[in-house]
Formats: sequence, C-alpha cells, structure tokens
Amino acid sequence: MLRDIITKSLDGSPLSEEEILLLFRVPLFSEESAIIISASRKKSESSSNGFAEVHAQVGLNIAPCPKNCAFCSFAAKNKVFKDRIEISVDEAIQKARQFEADGANAVFVMSTADYPFEKFVEISREIKKSLLPETILVANVGDFTKEQAKKLKEAGFSGIYHAVRLGEGRDTNIQVETRLATFRNAREVGLSLGTCVEPVGNEHSVDELVEKTIITRDAKPVYSGSARRIPIPNTKMSEYGIVSESRMAHILAVVRLALGYDIMGNCTHEPNVIGAAAGANLLWAEAGSNPRDIEKETEGKRGMTVKDCIRVLQEAEWKVLQGPSRFYGT
Repeated sequence: MLRDIITKSLDGSPLSEEEILLLFRVPLFSEESAIIISASRKKSESSSNGFAEVHAQVGLNIAPCPKNCAFCSFAAKNKVFKDRIEISVDEAIQKARQFEADGANAVFVMSTADYPFEKFVEISREIKKSLLPETILVANVGDFTKEQAKKLKEAGFSGIYHAVRLGEGRDTNIQVETRLATFRNAREVGLSLGTCVEPVGNEHSVDELVEKTIITRDAKPVYSGSARRIPIPNTKMSEYGIVSESRMAHILAVVRLALGYDIMGNCTHEPNVIGAAAGANLLWAEAGSNPRDIEKETEGKRGMTVKDCIRVLQEAEWKVLQGPSRFYGT
C-alpha cells in the first residue's frame, strides 16, 4: 500500500488525508521511511529542475511582541527581550546587499508582528532601491489587509512568507482565519506565497501535521516544506525538547510527497545536510534579529551565512541556483 501511495504522488495525483497520515506514521529508519525520503528527493529534483535555492533574511527589529507566540523569542510573555531595538536603514541595506553579493536568490525583510507597517514599507523601499533590479524581495511580516498587500507590492516585493503555524490560536494570540485571510490578500494583489509546516515539536500530533500540510497545499504556494521548533530556554515550550534532524527529514519528505509538482520548493530550517538530502531544496541565511535566537544579532550564532547554506546544499549533492529565485519568480 505504501508503494502505491508513493507511486500515486510521483505520478502527480494528490494524496488523501488518510494517505498522508499513513506516510507520517511510518517508523523512522525503517525501509519504508528510506523509500519515502528517496521519493521526496526525486520529486523535489523534478519540481525544481534539479536546482536548490538559498534565501536570506534581514531582521529589522526586536521587541516584546503582544502576539505571544509561545515558541518565539520575541513573545512578550517569554521575557527574552524586554527592550525595543531596531537596526538603522543603513544597517538593513548593508545586510541585504551583503546577502545579494554572497549569492542569495532572494532577500527577505522581517519584522515583529507589531512593527509599524508604514515604517516597514518605507525601509523596504530603500532596501529595494539599493539592490540590483532583478533581486527578489520577500516580506515576512504580521498579518495585513488587502490595501496593505498592495503597498507591499508597490514597494517592490515579489512575495511574502506566511504560515498557519502548528498550534495557531492555541500557542499564539492569532487565529487561523486571520492567517488565511492574509494568504488571500497577498494572492489577490499578485504577491507569491511561500509557506511551511512549522514549527514542528514533539508536542504536535500526527493529525495536526496532516492538517497543516493540507493547509499549505490548498494555499497554492511557491514552496512549502517543514521546519522544527527551536526551544527558547526557560520557556514552557522548552520542556518538550526538540525534534531531531533525522525525524524532520522524514517529515519534510512526507510534506513534499503530499504536494504537487506545481509547487517547486520544499524548505527546511534550520539548514542541515540530512534535510537537504531528503528533498529540501530551499534553505535560509539570517542576519539581524531572529525569532529562534536569544541573541540580538543572529550572525555567528543561530543564523547561517549564504555561503554556509550553499555548502550544506552542496554536501547534499544539490546544484545551487545562481541568480534570482525561480520559486518567487514563477
């Protein structure tokens, strides 16, 4: 039966919830798990014509965020960061240009959910002007209206990163419908969506993994994938530990098989070789603030450089795309 499900996926037919559930439940390190991972790699290579990408994110600010996502170092209730800290426009431009020079296929601009939207747009315009015209710019911000989506488009963004997270509405102060409305607002103005099944933790059931996988598929993104929750020390979530990179490789492989060939990308985070070998063809470099880090500047800490990510992909035998992202460029 498992081989039939994999054949169905590789033939381009959508998998049912029951079939996805069965794949998630396959024991790690079993022969069946190896088959799933092999099929995922094959499908990823076919979807992206054998190329992987490195995207790079500039975090603009740190602040105690009222959305209180339990897994995030910015959450006010986690008391990691008590002060508001922002990098200057010049610093943001310098980080973005360095990413571009190092070979990033897209540059992301990220802020906390309560960062002033107009200020985000203003800084992003300056970043866009400083980059090559063909460089892809992606927004990673809080939820927004259709009118705000238009402003992001006008500022030079090609797309957004946004997700209905695991535990949304339970571990966060954001409702699922709010996230889905942002998906729609972006799509209606021509902003491409990148998303992910994240942040995966030991506390999440297989049923919830299936639910969020289906949500990413229905959103018609340019990529999905899966990323694990990084424990923030001395928080409630840290008691659950961390999912191993090996298990994440199996999870991201199942997500890849659940999605069609029209979805080119399959991401994972943080970058690791086993995940890339299992079919992750998108990794991220990071600079500035990082919601998984307890340091104010993530460079040299949790955040990898573009060159680090390229090395990870090469170790996993991927060809790394040179030039603008094909995921967000589609």
